[in-house]
Amino acid sequence: METLTRTAPVRPRLPQKRALETPFQAAPAEIRYAQCWEDADVLLAALAVQPGDRCLSIASAGDNALALLTRHPESVVALDMNPAQLACLALRVAAYRRLQHGELLELVGSRPSARRWHLYLHCRPALDAATQAFWDARPHTVAAGIGAAGKFERYFRVFRERVLPLAQSPQRVARLLRGGSPDERTYFHDAHWDNWRWRMLFRVFFSRFVMSRLGRDPHCFRYADAPLAQALVGRARHACTALDPAQNPYLQWILTGEHRTALPLALRPEHFETIRANLDRLTWHCTSLEAFLAEQPRHSFDRFNLSDVFEYVSEAQYHRVLRQLVRVGRKRGRLAYWNLLVPRQRPGILAPHLTPLTDLAADLHARDNAFFYQRLVVEELL
Repeated sequence: METLTRTAPVRPRLPQKRALETPFQAAPAEIRYAQCWEDADVLLAALAVQPGDRCLSIASAGDNALALLTRHPESVVALDMNPAQLACLALRVAAYRRLQHGELLELVGSRPSARRWHLYLHCRPALDAATQAFWDARPHTVAAGIGAAGKFERYFRVFRERVLPLAQSPQRVARLLRGGSPDERTYFHDAHWDNWRWRMLFRVFFSRFVMSRLGRDPHCFRYADAPLAQALVGRARHACTALDPAQNPYLQWILTGEHRTALPLALRPEHFETIRANLDRLTWHCTSLEAFLAEQPRHSFDRFNLSDVFEYVSEAQYHRVLRQLVRVGRKRGRLAYWNLLVPRQRPGILAPHLTPLTDLAADLHARDNAFFYQRLVVEELL
């Protein structure tokens, strides 16, 4: 099938106007997310990818599409409407091909480095001309670490550099990230971390008003009604107490701008060679999920990583895409997606075709290190 054959790396250009335009399209050539902010460990456990499966994934920055390769699927197809996001994925693929593991961590920004531009130049021959031009025009972005290049990551940098010091000392940040037993974590959080400045600044900075101006586009909240900061407060405490900050790469990046003692799944040394060996199974396309699904034959895919795309669409469009997923999905396949502020309930007409794996989803959500989502949905195709 032509859409599943090897494609050339993305050319960062304006997506063509489509009849099935989606309201969560990002502005062209701007990186929104330089990392995937969904926990890949949770994703792989939710999807239970098997060797030989055909996977469809939202691309974002590419980390979780690459993580799927650790399970040896037949293929992974990554989609994004924003060509800048696919440029992030293309550079990661080139880095796995051309760099060693430690060099990859430097290029991403997980580790300090003064030679990221040199590392990029080593990757550059593995990119097509247009993707080269995209990154050639951003030397300061590369030098700062490609994992810090997105609007969302810049939002966290403002928090880390300007807001966090008003509430927490460097010593308290370091102590939090050392983790400890559940009782030790809870005592430290409640007695030392959760002061009035922290609560006030957290609620202001992670309000919908601030995030829609600094972190995410206002249209991302088009269908949201719940207060954002209130939803995040409890999840932040959960990440600091029930979960171990010493094992949480997402919390570590937010608070330090690096991965100190934990790495996301795709960046761990034990997975580097597996991902490198399976890179030819990964392809990517600049298109919307809905438009891509409309072109696929029945029973084309086994596993679907849908990120949080249903957060940004109407309920009618959510139902329409679900019907397409049922059509192109194979029996016993799985789909997974996250909700932040917009809970979704599938229509009853699809009950004979999809069954929710409620207990699995609840268990995985309780150990989700990318802690800010309010709900994980995992469903199996019947």
